[in-house]
Amino acid sequence: METALEKYKGIHPGIILERELKKRNLKKGPFALSLHEYPQTLNGITKGQRGLTTALSLKIDKALGLEEGTMLLLQTYYEIKKEQQKGNSGELPDLSIIRKTLFWDTDITKIDWENQYKAVIQRIFERGNNDEKKELLRFYGKDKIKEVTGSTRIANNKMLVMGHLKAK
Repeated sequence: METALEKYKGIHPGIILERELKKRNLKKGPFALSLHEYPQTLNGITKGQRGLTTALSLKIDKALGLEEGTMLLLQTYYEIKKEQQKGNSGELPDLSIIRKTLFWDTDITKIDWENQYKAVIQRIFERGNNDEKKELLRFYGKDKIKEVTGSTRIANNKMLVMGHLKAK
């Protein structure tokens, strides 16, 4: 069971439950009623707005034929990830320097700056100004910037951007 859950660590169990229900062609409302739960409760869980209780997770495991404790473990892994993110919340780039319009397609406050560093660096170095690039250099360091941009030199406000464009 442990290895099967590895790829789901940190994902809200409701999202996984929703996928499982779709895969089995089960509707949320009737499934909730079969567990003697309110459909609104299950809907809140599948939208990631509510957590799973031990009792409900055991009911879901039994109804779906999962190994006992599977959904509860997923809930635990999700809560662990949330706590880790709280601990890292002080470790962010200075968002007053980075324009929100660069991330028009997402909420800038919900970016996972560590796990999504490649996309962030790429976007800033393609569309950002020099101050934003300097902030990323400060936050991520030369090695990560070089890894993503392919630049060969970063020094004294002269940066090779995406390996072929120079920024001052």
